[in-house]
Amino acid sequence: MSLAEKITGLLARPNQQPDPAGGPEAPWYLKYGSRVLGIVASFFAILFGLWNVVSILTLNVSCLVAGIIQMVAGFIVMALEAPCCFPCIEQVDQLAGKVETKPMYFRAGLYCALAVPPIFMCFGLASLFGSGLIFATGAVYGMMALGKKASREDMAAAATSPTQMGGDQAGGQMQMGGDQHITLMEDPDVWRPT
Repeated sequence: MSLAEKITGLLARPNQQPDPAGGPEAPWYLKYGSRVLGIVASFFAILFGLWNVVSILTLNVSCLVAGIIQMVAGFIVMALEAPCCFPCIEQVDQLAGKVETKPMYFRAGLYCALAVPPIFMCFGLASLFGSGLIFATGAVYGMMALGKKASREDMAAAATSPTQMGGDQAGGQMQMGGDQHITLMEDPDVWRPT
């Protein structure tokens, strides 16, 4: 068994379908990379959340609350991305299975919403780095929820409206329909600064 097969075996959930949410199929590097990023982000969120909690020594209560929120967010992300880290708690595996069946934009929104409050409550490197990694994980899940980019031909067909297409196109130029106005680019005197 190769190293790549071992890693994908560790990151794959048991009884996992190819795409339970019914969304677009994501590339393997995004699928497993987002899971690894989530695990690393939760570790650093817990670590830097603890650092923010220690700031109570300087009587900074907002950083104490931000650190607690950041640590809870780290535990939630860890529970959803790596439920194998909580073998004694049965509900974690059930919760991770339920979230796994939801669309990817749900997880993206959840992670981004969990990451924002500590940054606003106690702006510093510890909260910015710890919660920023969780936010980056949410952004990756958001990109996966958007799906694959369309082909060049599909985008060109969607960008061309029927009113712009003329039957007799001379010299590769598209004919403008009668309802179109002159654009600013065609009249340089209109957009030229005075």
